[in-house]
Amino acid sequence: MPGIVVFGRRWGIASDDFVFPGSFELFFDCNGRGVLHSYLVGLLVVLALIILSLCAIVYVSAQGTITNPGPRRSIPALVYLRALLYIPELVWACLGAFWVSDDSKGCDPATVGAVITAVIASWIILLFTALGVVFVFDPLGNPRPQPAAMEPLGVRDMESNEGNQFLSTARSLAVKVWESRLRLLCCCLPQDESHRAAFSSIAQLVSGFFSDTDLVPSDIAAGLALLHQEQDKMEQSRDPDVVVDHSPSSPIGEDLETELEKAAHCMKFAAAAYGWPLYIYSNLLTGPCKLSGDCCRSRAAEYDIVGGDHLGCHFSSILHSTGLQYRDFIYVSFHNQIYEIPFYVALDHKREAVLVAVRGTLSLRDVLTDLSAECENLPIEGVSGACYAHKGMCQAASYIYKKLVNDGILNQAFSIAPEYKLVVTGHSLGAGTASLLAILLRNSFPTLQCYAFSPPGGLLSKALADYSKDFVVSVVLGKDLVPRLSIPNMEDLKRRILKIVSNCNKPKYRILLQGCWYELFGGDPDDFPTEMDDRREEELSQPLLGEESLMIRHSSSYQSLALFAVQIYLH
Repeated sequence: MPGIVVFGRRWGIASDDFVFPGSFELFFDCNGRGVLHSYLVGLLVVLALIILSLCAIVYVSAQGTITNPGPRRSIPALVYLRALLYIPELVWACLGAFWVSDDSKGCDPATVGAVITAVIASWIILLFTALGVVFVFDPLGNPRPQPAAMEPLGVRDMESNEGNQFLSTARSLAVKVWESRLRLLCCCLPQDESHRAAFSSIAQLVSGFFSDTDLVPSDIAAGLALLHQEQDKMEQSRDPDVVVDHSPSSPIGEDLETELEKAAHCMKFAAAAYGWPLYIYSNLLTGPCKLSGDCCRSRAAEYDIVGGDHLGCHFSSILHSTGLQYRDFIYVSFHNQIYEIPFYVALDHKREAVLVAVRGTLSLRDVLTDLSAECENLPIEGVSGACYAHKGMCQAASYIYKKLVNDGILNQAFSIAPEYKLVVTGHSLGAGTASLLAILLRNSFPTLQCYAFSPPGGLLSKALADYSKDFVVSVVLGKDLVPRLSIPNMEDLKRRILKIVSNCNKPKYRILLQGCWYELFGGDPDDFPTEMDDRREEELSQPLLGEESLMIRHSSSYQSLALFAVQIYLH
């Protein structure tokens, strides 16, 4: 071929003669330099392909809405393409690591540093990708049998024997998966019979909650963001709440201010039951100094009544928080196991009361007690109707009841102060347990009073709730989540999430971005429309095909909620 003409003159080399000299320069110009050039060229090619695939994935993923995945039908193919590109990315990361460790001598240090940075970045991306795959992996992700699209709704709801068998197998697998997750999460706890029973109970509860929907965690997050804005809209438009001047469970003649004063006094004891963690948190500057001397000094014989508090820090913080003297305490225990929570018994001379304070959630064992939310029978003499209570708290209350009555702790307290009345108090888990303990003790102590701060929702059946109105005072602060947390409320929340994401015409990424902005910086919720613009309000109250498409099967609680809604609509 004729010589190439460049820079205005003919050269003694043709345009197809650059293969060999170019290759020589790439691989053999200096020690390690050729490998460096090859690595950089390959890296640029791989990165270009990755960037193109990611741009396509981002663009397509941003189309449609949560319940309209049609515009995103090409996402699986793009994901397959991106997965294939992980192979050359991994190979190049390995080659780069090998070159940096072995053949980088004799090359420009700045270039070597850039390659090292690229190699480290590649491995970090691969690591986070692997973690992301583990995080989004669904052990129950086998394809679920879907009903025929053209069949009537009533026909679709009729499950065949094969469908029932599939659902039964899926439920069993889901329970096993959640049991494994709980055992892994609680690997530091002993795997005895009581813990295994708790794991099984909690797994059955958790696995069945969203098993009847086709929602992913990001759908739930988007639904919660939309619900928060909708609730803020409703709260801004409604009239102020009516404030009553008398508590239903307070004695006749006492006003709300007096009742609140008593509650504030008891709250001091309920908070003290948490021991040194809450005391340090509440007194960041002075707390450590006050407790350091008490925790480090040698144990005296007087502390023998304190169980499960090896250094004495818990008991010392209780002394500082309550202002009581050591002689005022009858029994103090920080023994903590599942269904066995810490509590203490003291003489409150200011209010002339024998006070039982129960600690709230502070350990992983307490969390397991909280999550054991099945119903347990709690028959009470003189109470008609179904008597059920939260299983975990019911067993915790029975544990404390046996300690107080069978071990003679209350007899000892009232032998010292026979004219005093009995008061039970607690916060959160301690509030629920204290309420049930008060119910168990009520027949033996008719003048008993209980002050429950943020007791969990779904604690009692209606019969027990009505029975406890005369002696249990519940105090809830603002929008505290715990008193509103119950299985019926969670089912109602699920129904609301399904409805609101079905009505939303925005892509998910916009919902999440606007929701994060709203949570962090506030603003007017009216700036974030969440419902289809062309829908009338009465249409939004009707059953939605979008909502129906998110349901795999209707749970019994969902069906009962739907029936309840229909009854309200008809009446």
